[in-house]
Amino acid sequence: MKTPHDVKELMTWSWEDFAPAYQELEKAPLSAANVEGWLDGWTAAAKLVDEYYSRAYVATSVNTVDAAAKKTFEGFMENIYPQAKQAEQRLKQKLLASGLQVKGFELQLRNMRSEAELYREANLPLEVEEEKLNTAHDEIMGAQTVQMDGETKTQRQLEGMFWNPDRAVRERAWSLMSQRQLQDRAAINAHWQQYMELRLQIAKNADKPDYRAYRWQLNQRFDYTPEDAKRFQDSIEKAVVPFTMRLAEKRRQRLGLNSLRYFDIYVDYRGGEALKPFATTEELESRMVNAFTHVDPDFGKNLQEMRAAGLLDTGNRPNKAAGAYCTTFAWTGKPFIFGNAVGINDDVRTLLHEGGHAMHDTETLKLRW
Repeated sequence: MKTPHDVKELMTWSWEDFAPAYQELEKAPLSAANVEGWLDGWTAAAKLVDEYYSRAYVATSVNTVDAAAKKTFEGFMENIYPQAKQAEQRLKQKLLASGLQVKGFELQLRNMRSEAELYREANLPLEVEEEKLNTAHDEIMGAQTVQMDGETKTQRQLEGMFWNPDRAVRERAWSLMSQRQLQDRAAINAHWQQYMELRLQIAKNADKPDYRAYRWQLNQRFDYTPEDAKRFQDSIEKAVVPFTMRLAEKRRQRLGLNSLRYFDIYVDYRGGEALKPFATTEELESRMVNAFTHVDPDFGKNLQEMRAAGLLDTGNRPNKAAGAYCTTFAWTGKPFIFGNAVGINDDVRTLLHEGGHAMHDTETLKLRW
């Protein structure tokens, strides 16, 4: 199978570079004697496609106005993704039709059977449009900045002020943030409508009664049903919501307010200063390495290696997608963590959360299939 020399070369590939590996697998005879090797070949090919997608996606989220990154991502979605999905479907059907069983591959086979049943070629262009819509939404959100006290502030930096004990500061930050968000109201609403139309059509094409049913199967939720989730939701409404309301009332009284606003729910109602667990992202990452090392030395080593390899992008800045995530570079065999830290305690919890995914990914990337 053809392999690139490095990631830089991989990112220049077209479908014609990926295709031969899939064509060879599709043509190869399949038997109990060679099925494990056949799966090895499939895994190797899929890792290359997966890494290309992840690299291209990350590039659009770390800089939402990078025209070259957008072009690369959309080129992948338009010219490689549909071809790869079709090739993957043919291999799934080939394996499932063979009836072969592989020890240790039971869960993967179950998932594969579900994926093959859900696949519809008519959905491929809709999935491409959905991905493009995601990047367009990220670009809008990443561009939302305001001027405050002579400085440019991102939405996330304004959110960080909700821990400030001065209510006037909190309210001003919330007001500026809300006003800026409302400037994009029409565009965001249009995106929501587009999402709804795309997803309803995707579900319909897959012969599902609604998008939830489609998504439930797509996410491979085999262990609980929508009815189970509804019962859980009802339990939260009965047991958790009243408790939360009592806490909110206690907060209102301690703050001496007539009513709580959104910008009042994070501040320390005892009057203390906001926690400042770190001053820079370098400090955050270094302390996080120490925390993970304390849990398990291998965890700390993994995170430090990620940091040294440039696989952490934890700081907040303009023109960066909102939120946080952990993804994997399957061919390289490493996870990547994306975040938007602004110096608050919430950032520590977020990186602990994403770091947990990274530790899990580090181990699962070592699995054979």
